Amino acid sequence: MKSKLLTFLLVLSLVANAYFVWFQPTPPGSEQIQEMQASINSLERENEKLKAQTLQDTGSLQSYASQIEFYREKVFKLESDLQACPAGREGFATLQGPAVFQKIETEQTGPLVRESISEEGTLINISAEIQPGKGRVLVQTTPLMGIVFQDAANTAVFVAQNKTGIPLSGSDTIFSITAKDEIPGVDGPSAGALMTLLMISALSGTELNDSITLTGTIDQKGNVGPISGVLEKARASKTGGKTLFLLPEENSELVIYRFVERKYGGFTVIQRVEEVVDAEEYLEENVGIDIEYVNTIDDVLKYEK
Repeated sequence: MKSKLLTFLLVLSLVANAYFVWFQPTPPGSEQIQEMQASINSLERENEKLKAQTLQDTGSLQSYASQIEFYREKVFKLESDLQACPAGREGFATLQGPAVFQKIETEQTGPLVRESISEEGTLINISAEIQPGKGRVLVQTTPLMGIVFQDAANTAVFVAQNKTGIPLSGSDTIFSITAKDEIPGVDGPSAGALMTLLMISALSGTELNDSITLTGTIDQKGNVGPISGVLEKARASKTGGKTLFLLPEENSELVIYRFVERKYGGFTVIQRVEEVVDAEEYLEENVGIDIEYVNTIDDVLKYEK
């Protein structure tokens, strides 16, 4: 009797194990963990590629900047020899512009140290000063570190000369970027449109509207291009007292993330879901700052008058 009972229990155990193996689905959590790990590995590889590309691009920009300075010196010497060098100009303009920087925080729990990286927005003071010189474009940053503004600065000067018709081969331009606190790094190209506006203001002697700020790249035709960190820059502009934020029209679609709970069997999984919204509507409603889209530096000038 006892052996029959043991045999019955053994058979029952085997049947139960077979049921869970064949018919019970794998807990979704484990599959998601594997997918997330695969995504992390892929992003890490992509991040390494982008770092290498950034270093290469930075080296190229420095090389181009050196070449530009070399040819400026040549032009200045030729014009001086021919006594055709334009008279040195003087001018000054300043405006606060939004920027995004990475904030790194560490938290220690026992022997483990966790590092979290977040992006925050801030306002930086950018000014353009024109004085008699040799056509040089100089950038000084205080106390910012690791900022690449030189290429955007050269383009801004080029566009401003074309818009105003005022040559600057007999003048030096000095862009100064300052902030209250030291910031580990800011993307320079996104200040291109603002620096162009500063140059036009300094050359024409017009006063800028301090309640307005803007962001966007600039190309040699005066087109304003897209940037990153739209939400962070809008919040920083609002906190800094700005009432109007000029945004490249190519940034009209804003990607936001919402956390959604999904249930799988007895498990609850919280997922971060991507959603695309209209930037103007979302920022005006959720940040509380007026938004206007711009495509060119001419569009920017309409709001600064």
